[in-house]
Amino acid sequence: MTRWLALALLLSAGAAQAEAGPASVPLWPNGAPGAEAHHGEPEQVVDTYVHHVSDPSLTVFRADPRHANGVGMIVVPGGGHRMLVWVNEGVMPAHRLNQAGITAFVLKYRLSREPGSPYSIERDAAADARRAVRWVRAHAAEYGVDPNRIGLMGFSAGGELVSLTADNPEPPRLGHDDAIDAVSARPDFQVLIYPGPLGIPAAKPAGAPPAFLAAGTLDQCCAMPTLTLYQQLRAANVSVELHLFADTDHGFNVAMHSQRLSLQHWPDRLIDWLGDGGWLTGGQTRTAKPFE
Repeated sequence: MTRWLALALLLSAGAAQAEAGPASVPLWPNGAPGAEAHHGEPEQVVDTYVHHVSDPSLTVFRADPRHANGVGMIVVPGGGHRMLVWVNEGVMPAHRLNQAGITAFVLKYRLSREPGSPYSIERDAAADARRAVRWVRAHAAEYGVDPNRIGLMGFSAGGELVSLTADNPEPPRLGHDDAIDAVSARPDFQVLIYPGPLGIPAAKPAGAPPAFLAAGTLDQCCAMPTLTLYQQLRAANVSVELHLFADTDHGFNVAMHSQRLSLQHWPDRLIDWLGDGGWLTGGQTRTAKPFE
């Protein structure tokens, strides 16, 4: 099968799902804490990039029930906190995960580096990622997902939010607690693809969830944070796998713009890692560990 035929099949599958959805659900129906004044403001989409997110949400891409395996993955697109790379780091990874039987939830989070943004990364964007984990875990039964097999996967700026959520303690919340806030926000496993430096070095690597890390060796931004986190997690006896791809720069997403074989197949290495860890079968009982 050629790459373009595979892409056409993915796009047609996405179109078929779009006819029935995919469903988008707000993380806070009445407005995010600290952002109530902006509740209801419309998002903006420019050339598939999403801007001006005031109501954080999840877009759900369900796995085909014929081979769904109970894993839920929250996908956090990058974009430098100025925009969301919605297709290449959100929709396309979701479709690739669906092929492996994983139900994906793509996060739209508040963008802190847009001109005039009232939000901050550590306070607001990270709160959106934590809320996403809580929301999926609280609603797991509705989507055929095991609440103890929920992963958080981020690209670039999204990887920063993964580390802030999985490897760093949660700061005090802004209030407006509800029943979902009583649920653990720590993912059961974490996937960081060329993560940015925010949140790395991790403040609490001990007891962190198992991790899959990948970056390119030519990435001036994010190769070293990836390596630093790997070394921290390894020293803390956390199960961690690292892939550094030769002659590769930032932003390789799911190889939408590359013919390099290693990049074409890195999602397969992620699926291998998930299988080796028992996540795809639910063969082991796991519970997300709270921060001590």
